[in-house]
Amino acid sequence: MSETMHTIMNRMSYRGNYLDRPVPAEDLKRIMEAGLAAPSGCNKQTVSLIAVDDSDLLRRLHQVIRPPIGDTAPAMICVLTRRIVAYRDRLFNVQDYSAAIMNMLLAIEALGYRSCWIEGHITDTDRIGRQMADILGVPEEFELVCFLPVGIAAEEQNRPKKRSFEERAWFNYFLKNE
Repeated sequence: MSETMHTIMNRMSYRGNYLDRPVPAEDLKRIMEAGLAAPSGCNKQTVSLIAVDDSDLLRRLHQVIRPPIGDTAPAMICVLTRRIVAYRDRLFNVQDYSAAIMNMLLAIEALGYRSCWIEGHITDTDRIGRQMADILGVPEEFELVCFLPVGIAAEEQNRPKKRSFEERAWFNYFLKNE
């Protein structure tokens, strides 16, 4: 259990440059397997994944990603979702892909790589995610909602300051600390 907790506590978003070292396909597969092992609302399994490690394809994808981020990573994993009604009129695809992404981020850390959850600006009104999906030949019923650059960090990064446990967590009742 201590190895698992170590991975959880040491993982952080990496926004720096990456070393020019390929990520073995075997490691990318292990990372994607971790993502697909995540829970899925009503087992609808709305998440699909594409690992990209071809340098020409990465270059084409990074030409549409603005502002540029993760562009020195030797690989990326693109996260796709489908909006499938799971229970009555409820969709759980956001929860599904969030759980898959977190599992992959932990696997990435455990394997000695770094990454960052890149979602916000690719799902914005400029439809960067759709442009990426088109490059990858993704059918319209899938939405590319996130990508994870994957590689070995080229530089050290400062750990972001987190608010204390006591400011954010309590036992039994909500208590505001003043």
